Amino acid sequence: MFDALAGVTVLEYAGFVSGPYCGKLLAEMGATVLKVEEPVRGDPARRYGPFPSGIPHREKSGLFLFLNTNKQSVTLNPTSPTGRDLFLRLAAKTIILIEDRRPGEMAEMGLDYPKLKESNPGLVQVSITPYGQDGPKASWKANHINTFHASGEGYTLPGGMTNALFPERGPVAGGVHLGEYDAGLMAASAAVAALLAREASGAGQQVDISKQEAIMGLSRLGMAQSMGQGIVYDRSRSYEYGGIFGCRDGYVILYPREDSQWKALAEIMGRPELAEDARFRTRPARIENGAAINLVLSEWASGQGKEEIYYQVAPSGCPTAFFSTPENAHHSPQFEAREFFEDVTHPMAGTLRHPGRPYRFGAGGRPDTKPAPTLGQHNEKILCGELGLAPQELSRLGRGGTI
Repeated sequence: MFDALAGVTVLEYAGFVSGPYCGKLLAEMGATVLKVEEPVRGDPARRYGPFPSGIPHREKSGLFLFLNTNKQSVTLNPTSPTGRDLFLRLAAKTIILIEDRRPGEMAEMGLDYPKLKESNPGLVQVSITPYGQDGPKASWKANHINTFHASGEGYTLPGGMTNALFPERGPVAGGVHLGEYDAGLMAASAAVAALLAREASGAGQQVDISKQEAIMGLSRLGMAQSMGQGIVYDRSRSYEYGGIFGCRDGYVILYPREDSQWKALAEIMGRPELAEDARFRTRPARIENGAAINLVLSEWASGQGKEEIYYQVAPSGCPTAFFSTPENAHHSPQFEAREFFEDVTHPMAGTLRHPGRPYRFGAGGRPDTKPAPTLGQHNEKILCGELGLAPQELSRLGRGGTI
């Protein structure tokens, strides 16, 4: 097994998606991640679901169980004097701290970066906020919809054929918590970069992650072209023929852009004469007669299954895809061949199938994935084993709301 971050201790004082996803990625690289959760209530993701049979349970949230594999959980209230002291002691033993408090909140608790680095000069603190540590929106509260649209990502969604079918529909967010995962990915990348800088200089630093900037930084909408070349993307279709077509059990994309692709598709449809039809023989002709081509493609697709179409067309080189449901993805031959999904058994939620690591190191086998922790599962191990508290103190701290 190749644990790139073995020996690196991470303190995760963050909830919901971005911070926990950052911690999850670091844990999958071998770091030891200690997750600080609010006593009794825990990470907000525990209350979000989805839940088996739709019955809420703090140990059975699918979102929490996915985002917090390979971690240890300690309950702690850093706003109390004793909790603050325990947090400081944990931070003193930490290499990376992930936190998602609003700007200034850590300072109000006496846990800001200048305070933490007094006892740990090499600390790397990754601070994740909606808009960053400064600027006119720094203090604003926001959820994933706010930051997604503030980044410009939602402007062209829905687009293409969807916009052609529903031209009056306004912009929408793309996917569930998409921007939150973007920020977590960027935070993990920046944390590793700061760790490399620490190894070279011995000094830590605070890393400022803005969710809005993380989404914009991926530039899925060609933002650089928009700013540098004056290209303004809109939600209209970018091509005059082809696109999304309904079939017997879903939808497929067909886009025979090149002459060779159109010829191959005509053969597959059993209509080879269409390749020589003057209306369709060249790309300019196909553009001029896009409505007629779409009628042909729509009629052909409607009588077949989406996977049937895909496996006929894809080998020809004609751009095609079918819209996968989660069930389709779970049983994808490619995913199955690479054993991407893995079964993770949790003591209370049972066995659940999770997406695995989206990369493979050449050295060593595939590491086992440990289930997400139950709330406060590692209190004794961390507070007694690491900080030296007596076991009987845990009951007293629990009654007082500190843990």
